[in-house]
Amino acid sequence: MLSNAFKALACPLDGGPLTQAEGVWRCTVGHSFDIAKQGYVNLLPVQNKRSNDPGDSKAMVAARQRFLNAGYYQPVAEAVRHAALNDASENEWLSCLDAGCGEGYYLRQLASTALQIPLALIGLDISKWAVMAAAKQSRQQEQDHQPGQGRRHSATWVVGSNANLPVQSATLDRLLCMFGFPVMSEFARALKPGGLLLQVEAGSNHLRELREIIYPTLKPERNAEPAVPEGFSLQATDTIRYPLTLNDKDSIADLLAMTPHLYRASAEGRERAAALETLTVSVDVRLITWIKNT
Repeated sequence: MLSNAFKALACPLDGGPLTQAEGVWRCTVGHSFDIAKQGYVNLLPVQNKRSNDPGDSKAMVAARQRFLNAGYYQPVAEAVRHAALNDASENEWLSCLDAGCGEGYYLRQLASTALQIPLALIGLDISKWAVMAAAKQSRQQEQDHQPGQGRRHSATWVVGSNANLPVQSATLDRLLCMFGFPVMSEFARALKPGGLLLQVEAGSNHLRELREIIYPTLKPERNAEPAVPEGFSLQATDTIRYPLTLNDKDSIADLLAMTPHLYRASAEGRERAAALETLTVSVDVRLITWIKNT
């Protein structure tokens, strides 16, 4: 791990700063958290869990990993990369946390397309399966890196909750929330003044064709402008739209499995999706960039 790895993790029990030594993160009070052999740390206290295995299941994580690694959401990743790194300097480290990182696709995209910008990346998810997959793929990405390419990145992978981000206040330059569950008060606390929150959410027509197949009817969509959260100002709103064609049953199954629609649809709806040989869906995503007030 690089010497400029993100060092501003906070103890989830008392909020104090954590320091790393000999495979353990420890606070001054004495709480300690082991770094797992896969390369991540669990900072989600048992008392903060709502179930024994919160977040996405191992099967959902695997489906999302296959789907995203196939490049189907590459235009979304490109838009996020541009918004996150547009004014980044090659001379200063940029700390970026993905709140609800899943298996780490969007952070890996940042790392692979911004070789000259020094990035201290933090991926956080409530699902241990997601964080395990992210840490594994990140380690593989580091091993595949060829020396001499000028890459200056580090990644820290954490099991944790958006409701209580285990990072010290005002330490983040960028914060991503990709189709996730934003907790704006926590995001505002963790970001530096002038830091950016990049929030990606589904638009009214996102995956509409799939939804029309698995549901009897669709609920009317609300297209209201997002309310400005306390502590932020709106910097920009962008829309990413394009058709996406899936030409095999496995890709269709992975798309359904990586979304909440898998559990919301009836058995009959899932059967209709499983019978498809090909499917063209609309990707309709809104990228909202908020700036933390100074």
